[in-house]
Amino acid sequence: MPIEKTITYVKQQLANAEGGHDWWHIERVWKSAKKIAETENVNLLVVELGALLHDIADAKFHDGDEELGPKTATAFMQEINVDQETIQHVVQIIKHISFKGGKEAQTFTSLELSVVQDADRLDALGAIGIARTFNYGGYKNREIFNPNIPPNLAMTKEEYKKSDAPSINHFYEKLLLLKDLMNTETGKQMAKQRHVFMEQYLAQFYQEWNGEI
Repeated sequence: MPIEKTITYVKQQLANAEGGHDWWHIERVWKSAKKIAETENVNLLVVELGALLHDIADAKFHDGDEELGPKTATAFMQEINVDQETIQHVVQIIKHISFKGGKEAQTFTSLELSVVQDADRLDALGAIGIARTFNYGGYKNREIFNPNIPPNLAMTKEEYKKSDAPSINHFYEKLLLLKDLMNTETGKQMAKQRHVFMEQYLAQFYQEWNGEI
């Protein structure tokens, strides 16, 4: 079965990955994608392969190379004899799933992409999203918060990719925007509660930062 082979492959490839983009991230996205897919008329094989392979070679860990992920996924899927039409669709998902500052118009759309993209965005929200933000910030040696560095809500894609702003800024530059960027009804519903949790967290954070509680 291609799914079992893909799981084994991804676990091997991401064995030493940064904690917010490791196998456990992939597994969570895969599970969420399957849950969302229950309410959408999609090709489940494309959804599952897209979810499992979407971060197989994330550009931010490979000197910004946005072609490595699609190439790596293509070679693997050919090796396990996935049909060409499915491969092409999965590769399009990998190419177009990323937030990249949230301002780029999508040049490819499909229900399968919508499902996988929602699942990936859900993992950037709520308690998991908070944990991943600070894990990545620590990995990049960023400040937790600096009140003298305000969030930049007008970043270009290139500025977003190169940003080394404090981790708290990431909530405003990406995480709090995701609720309104969800594609599917199920994704939108799942995002709401996680969004509220992040708002509550930030309110508590600032109270503690200012010594109010």
